[in-house]
Amino acid sequence: MFSLQDRVALVTGASQGIGRATSLALASAGAKVAAAARNVEKLAAVVAKIAAAGGEALALSMDVADAERVKAGFKQTLERFGKLDILVNNAAITRDGLAVRMKPDDWEAVLRTNLTGAHLCMQQALGAMLRQRYGRIINVTSVVARTGNAGQANYVAAKAGLIGLTKAIAIEVASRSITVNAVAPGFIATPMTEPLPQKVKDETVARIPLGRMGTDAEVAAAIVFLASEEAGYITGHVLDVNGGIYMA
Repeated sequence: MFSLQDRVALVTGASQGIGRATSLALASAGAKVAAAARNVEKLAAVVAKIAAAGGEALALSMDVADAERVKAGFKQTLERFGKLDILVNNAAITRDGLAVRMKPDDWEAVLRTNLTGAHLCMQQALGAMLRQRYGRIINVTSVVARTGNAGQANYVAAKAGLIGLTKAIAIEVASRSITVNAVAPGFIATPMTEPLPQKVKDETVARIPLGRMGTDAEVAAAIVFLASEEAGYITGHVLDVNGGIYMA
């Protein structure tokens, strides 16, 4: 396991799925973790599990679509831990529907959370990272940002935009030893995919060369790597964790 001893990380969407697994994995590697999400009850369970394993964590009630709550969450993190080394932008929502019938509110809500929310969090994190001349930012995008997906025009647009944002910010801050990368999960067993009809799941798995869904822990492991010292010469990169369903 890559060591993140004495590092401080903030993870959005940390109450379940990939965000929860990432928070636990970062803590296991030695980082202090600020776990942020809207569901405070689930966050409390994540923080309790980290503490039970001997780690240190902070629960942050945060909606990344709300600029003021984002500012407050980052301020609380810095007050508690004194610095911020790692940001994982994982928070995301879906509002699926065919583009021809998509409601403006559904378009705006997904873009606001999945793309603008990541931008707002990066703005807050970069203040601390630029001063300390060190940082790791990992944005969680999706395989559909590469391939497209019917019925998810808003989600695909936001996740594809996140790849572009990753590359742009990577160039802007590279001179300060701050890396900015993305992880693109494929078909992962999480609360977001659990409601899908079994037929849809079976058809999707049939297209995956490795023949199975991925796990949130496998995505978290990729994030821990990109957050580590060993990944210091990687920036502006999109790391696919998809079982081979898409190969660049």
